Amino acid sequence: MNPSYASYNDFKNQLLAAFRTNEERMNGESKTPLHQLRRAALNQFDLLGFPTIRHEEWKYSNVSGLFKEAFDLDSTTTLTADDLAPLEIPNLDGNILYFINGRYQSKLSRIVSPSEQVQITSFAEAIKADPGLIGTHFARYADYKDNAFTALNTALANDGVVIRVPDNKTVEQPIILRFITDARDQNVASQPRNLIILGKNAEVMVAESFRTLGDRSSFVNVVTEIVLDREARMQYYKVQDETQQAYHIGTTQVNQADNSHFYSATVTLNGNFVRNNLNIVLNGQHAEAFMYGLYMPNGRQHIDNHTLVDHAMPNSYSNELYKGILDDNSTGVFNGKIYVRPDAQKTNAYQSCKNVVLSLGASMNTKPQLEIFADDVKCSHGTTTGQLNDEALFYMRSRGIPKDEARTLLLYAFSQDVLSQIKIQPIREYLERVVTEKLTK
Repeated sequence: MNPSYASYNDFKNQLLAAFRTNEERMNGESKTPLHQLRRAALNQFDLLGFPTIRHEEWKYSNVSGLFKEAFDLDSTTTLTADDLAPLEIPNLDGNILYFINGRYQSKLSRIVSPSEQVQITSFAEAIKADPGLIGTHFARYADYKDNAFTALNTALANDGVVIRVPDNKTVEQPIILRFITDARDQNVASQPRNLIILGKNAEVMVAESFRTLGDRSSFVNVVTEIVLDREARMQYYKVQDETQQAYHIGTTQVNQADNSHFYSATVTLNGNFVRNNLNIVLNGQHAEAFMYGLYMPNGRQHIDNHTLVDHAMPNSYSNELYKGILDDNSTGVFNGKIYVRPDAQKTNAYQSCKNVVLSLGASMNTKPQLEIFADDVKCSHGTTTGQLNDEALFYMRSRGIPKDEARTLLLYAFSQDVLSQIKIQPIREYLERVVTEKLTK
């Protein structure tokens, strides 16, 4: 028998057993509609299994390395505030929530915004306190029927955050979700689940950041569902700076109503295997979505960005720019699809992906896609992959700038098209510093 196949089954069976063990502890709760939905998701995961490179959506991203590891699915931690201090982003203020190995840590977190602006609850608390809200929105947007990792998260997720912004409210302070994986003593797996709901004409800024401590392996499978009602506005940032032993699968699913505005930036700095899924449904007229992405793999890192913009209603607009800087023997993937439904007339949709490959060992796979079923639209896409501009490099060197410094300046300027879009200034300054450090190594 193929050894990797044996590991595949071992890991899958471990995950199925974890669900059933948890179910046995639930008594009457196992009969609730929420748990029945979880059970359906687990059955779907069992049916789908983990994807392989024979799946079209995973042809460039092989997850088999994940099965060679044994993970603790319910690990505890001894992390303290002192341990977290080196991970702080300087001068960052606002609502800062910590999740260690996927579980919310109230003693390490601070919520400063008044409750009339925003209600912030851990996912575990929300299940008990407001099952009606969870039942209305949980797994209604992120598709678990065709995605094994979303199905797995839907079945096993036991914590994360629920954020609700009432109608006509603006959350003045940003909300920062810090997911820390404590892999100092053992391999750790977690399944965080987030639900963010904006009422009519509401506004908020939310950032998710992912870090890993320790040299052991980690596996984070996170799903975030975002719902924007009419005229709601949201800025959403995702930052990953994990370790060379980190596996990260993330799915962000957005549903937008009329005149809503969604603005996002995804920055991936480090990780062994990273897959970011960003799916947006423009389900209202005059809805707008902006997507920016920056990824910088080196060593043997693999970073895969999959985006889908579904224009479901007329007069919507989307604009997308992803950029990659690849070094050493790293690999990158960009798969971006624009889907325009028959009723979505007057759609404007633009997509661009640009990559710089710095070494012979690095490679980039891109797959831009347009599927248009309406006739009165403006849509375009394009992708480029190449080396650093020799003419620009020569121009800078001819003016006395050393080669390494000129190279760093050009790449930093390349990254600025994405980093400058981040409106939370301390996060942007932090990223600019880390990106510069990475470029000068």
